[in-house]
Amino acid sequence: MARKAAPPPSPAPAEEGANPFVDPPLAGARDALANDAAALDRSLRPSAFPDFVGQQGCVENLVLAIRAAKARGETLDHVLLSGLPGLGKTTLAHLVASELGAGLKETSAPALQRAADLAGLLTNLEPGDVLFIDEIHRLPSSVEEYLYAAMERFVIDVVIDQGPGARSLRIDLPRFTLVGATTREGLLAAPFRSRFGLTERLEPYPPADLVRILLRSAGVLGVGLEPDAAAYLAERARGTPRVANRFLKRVRDLAQVTAGNRISRDVAIEGLRRLGVDARGLMRVDRLVLEVLVRADGIPVGLKTIAAAVGEDERTIEDVYEPHLLRCGLMMRSPQGRRATPGAYAALGLAAPRSPREGTLPFDGPPTD
Repeated sequence: MARKAAPPPSPAPAEEGANPFVDPPLAGARDALANDAAALDRSLRPSAFPDFVGQQGCVENLVLAIRAAKARGETLDHVLLSGLPGLGKTTLAHLVASELGAGLKETSAPALQRAADLAGLLTNLEPGDVLFIDEIHRLPSSVEEYLYAAMERFVIDVVIDQGPGARSLRIDLPRFTLVGATTREGLLAAPFRSRFGLTERLEPYPPADLVRILLRSAGVLGVGLEPDAAAYLAERARGTPRVANRFLKRVRDLAQVTAGNRISRDVAIEGLRRLGVDARGLMRVDRLVLEVLVRADGIPVGLKTIAAAVGEDERTIEDVYEPHLLRCGLMMRSPQGRRATPGAYAALGLAAPRSPREGTLPFDGPPTD
């Protein structure tokens, strides 16, 4: 008599909280890929101040202050770093902690909506630690004021109970250094800003510095990058290392598939074309903003109108796209609104009007800025 085949082994019981519709090995592979990508992004950041390219005045001031504080056996004064997105504020915060030989606790202002959220972070700090808060201008006023005593006297007051039985308990904190990063320094309250002993503003990078950054990143990524290709990418990277490295990673994909893992100028040109970046370095949203201004025929346009027409958040338009258009001379900004310059017409391949109309009001009233 033929023997019956043994039944297939029962699948292992799924872990609690696991998704039964996702293959566990596949989920693990995805997690590993995500971790590899995060590690790769971190590897593109310099690990010491001598490796940091650009922002020479800012770096020299930070290194001097750190060495002086260490020589005195004191904690470093609180540091405020401001500037456009992608210029290296987070990297500098990591380098400050590394140079101090201190631990780094990292968070962002939107995650700190209550004083209790901040109190939990502060009470878990070790002596000499660096607390880095990104987008610090977005702290609620109640949390911001809660920081005052922590920054000046290294204490916090915790209210226990409620109503008539409420009482305040003062908790001593270890001396720490707060490093705040902001793209909108003007939104910080003056009393808050004055509590930072060091304030440094980062400026857009010249193409020569971006070329050095790109060549280093290409070595980390294991891709060949010809100097003229690096110059082409740097000139269109909006003065921002983050944008330059993003261009490099996407052009690397094209080079790996079509050019033997080497980026020439032709590969760089084709790669940026696929990303929607034109010869002037303008992206799709840049051109949409200019089209809105050109259609206004000289009448100033408010920020809300631009954001609605383009389909982007007002803050994104103001922080990411407008600075580049202003630096390139393609836009003018006034209390009445935004206008296109003759260069904007040329960038869109249009002839500038001989006598543009001068409006007095933006479409949606005075701009919010």
